Amino acid sequence: MDNKNNALIIVDVQRAFDDKKWGERNNLMAEENICRILELWRNKGWQVIHIQHKSDNPNSVFHPDNEGFAIKELVAPIKGEVVINKKVNSSFIGTNLEEFLRLNDITTVVITGLTTPHCVSTTTRMSGNLGFNTYLISDATAAFGITDQNDNYYDAETIHNISLATLNEEFATILTTEQLLNRV
Repeated sequence: MDNKNNALIIVDVQRAFDDKKWGERNNLMAEENICRILELWRNKGWQVIHIQHKSDNPNSVFHPDNEGFAIKELVAPIKGEVVINKKVNSSFIGTNLEEFLRLNDITTVVITGLTTPHCVSTTTRMSGNLGFNTYLISDATAAFGITDQNDNYYDAETIHNISLATLNEEFATILTTEQLLNRV
């Protein structure tokens, strides 16, 4: 991993995901693991980018007028850290994320956040496709259970693991928090 030209990207770690409407979730330690990585990045003076989902729908838990819009305190941005608002699953679409990374000569990104099969996966896929050396931290993200089009329910752990499997070595290198911390 490039210890010089890297950025930590924290995707959608917002209070909206505390809402009961999402159902059961795996990896309840994801935010704590993100916090551990964030502390290391801050101590090293490396680039931190917070992605914040912003809905135009006033009824959405991600609307700026609702408390769910706020980034969770455990990983809240501090002065000097970049915050980018997005409206779709990918952190690269409709934002200046790619431009920011390129202007700052960032070649390696470490992705964490919520949720594994949605915004984290979409951001990871695009990061890989755009040519960034991409790492996804498996225990610094989490998923919720999902029901498919045939009314079959898949538990959160299954969704999380399959999402990681579809990204592994195709779009990103999958590491645990410990593996990442041991590499830097």
